[in-house]
Amino acid sequence: GIRYCLQHPDILFTQLRAILRASAWGDVRLLFPMISTPEELWAGKALLEKAKAELTAQGVAFVPSIPVGIMVETPSAAVLADVLARDSDFFSIGTNDLTGYLLACDRNNPQVSGLFSALQPSVLRTLKQVIDCAHAHHIPVGMCGEAAASPLMAPLLLAFGLTDFSVAAASVLPVRNAISQWTLTEARQAAEKVMAMDTEEEIVRYLQGHPAVMQGRK
Repeated sequence: GIRYCLQHPDILFTQLRAILRASAWGDVRLLFPMISTPEELWAGKALLEKAKAELTAQGVAFVPSIPVGIMVETPSAAVLADVLARDSDFFSIGTNDLTGYLLACDRNNPQVSGLFSALQPSVLRTLKQVIDCAHAHHIPVGMCGEAAASPLMAPLLLAFGLTDFSVAAASVLPVRNAISQWTLTEARQAAEKVMAMDTEEEIVRYLQGHPAVMQGRK
């Protein structure tokens, strides 16, 4: 995470140099993980500029303008999404950590793992807020984690305006199939109803019974 990296800038600096050098050979984007505050993002970007200056002085080829984004996976980053978007070229929402932190539960702990769900109203509202902030600052927003591969989440994420789904290879076709069952109008109508609901149980029952989901199971 960014905290460890900033505590050990020599390690981060070496990584940043390597990423910059790789950019000369293909499409490279830099993603800072576990950001909680603007200061952490600024510190990471300052070290990136230092790496650029060193490579330039050494005559090493790299792309100076590689996109720099952040993982939105802490509640703090989600709350400050409008601020962090000003200095980010893109967002990637890490739903596994974000869901666990928001609901104060560890999905690997059987005593509380039942609470872990991205379909909880608090998580859905947070996801929509983050995506709205990204759109307001005209930056793309993607998602990784289990939620991106959930067929029930697909219409909601489409309606919120998610632009990139990052899923495991085995989930690509199921997610594509789930998305293909919905028109954008249907997805937005479903999302409007879901966002007015109070419980995960109510949301899941509604989505599982929706004709688009039923059609996708055939």
